[in-house]
Amino acid sequence: MSTIQIYDPALCCSSGVCGQDVDASLVQASADIDWAKGMGAQVERFNLAQQPMAFAQNEAVRGFLARSGQEALPITVLAGQVVLAGRYPSRSQLAQWLKLDAAAEPAGASACCSGGKCC
Repeated sequence: MSTIQIYDPALCCSSGVCGQDVDASLVQASADIDWAKGMGAQVERFNLAQQPMAFAQNEAVRGFLARSGQEALPITVLAGQVVLAGRYPSRSQLAQWLKLDAAAEPAGASACCSGGKCC
């Protein structure tokens, strides 16, 4: 299975649940990325604020940012190529790129909370 790399803009955290202005698209993306990881996928995330060298060391990302600027973030890279820029990948896109069934749930996933009691 291929590794997907996501180059985030400068964020305080990867979940987007920071402060009073919660970015709903980032919360959804985090859930979709967690789903892909739960399905066994390799997804790496790099935060511009915390890992600037990762941006500088990736030729595709560095070139894309030189042409398009930081407005292009987030950038998604697959097999060394930029496959998406300016927004986070959806679950269906992750599934397509990783050859996963978007309707499948990770092993052990449950709609119930704990102890067999549903929320």
